[in-house]
Amino acid sequence: MKPYKFIKTGRDWYIDLPEFLEQGGSIGDLQMIDGADKMLDMMAGNKNSVIVYVAREKFDGADILTLIEKCDPYIGGGNYMMKYYEGQEINQAMWLCQVTEFVFGDIPQEIFVKRKNE
Repeated sequence: MKPYKFIKTGRDWYIDLPEFLEQGGSIGDLQMIDGADKMLDMMAGNKNSVIVYVAREKFDGADILTLIEKCDPYIGGGNYMMKYYEGQEINQAMWLCQVTEFVFGDIPQEIFVKRKNE
């Protein structure tokens, strides 16, 4: 389980991942779009940043993102479904880009997430 910070600038969400940029990645690749932004809006409430614990193994209180479809290598990433968030059914579909592969080394079948309470 590792914490990642997500920051909202204007209406756009980005993962704070300096090591990705240091290895030649672009800031545009770090933008959270296609449903991931909606998930972060829920997690952050009315704040412009949120810390999310992320892991490939289940941990206490975590919600599950389930891989629906691995995308073509040209597009990268995968399409995921988050059925529940903190006990509420939300059925939030989202695309997680190739940065997911940078974080995990591949596209996991399941990703476990939990918002850090502040």
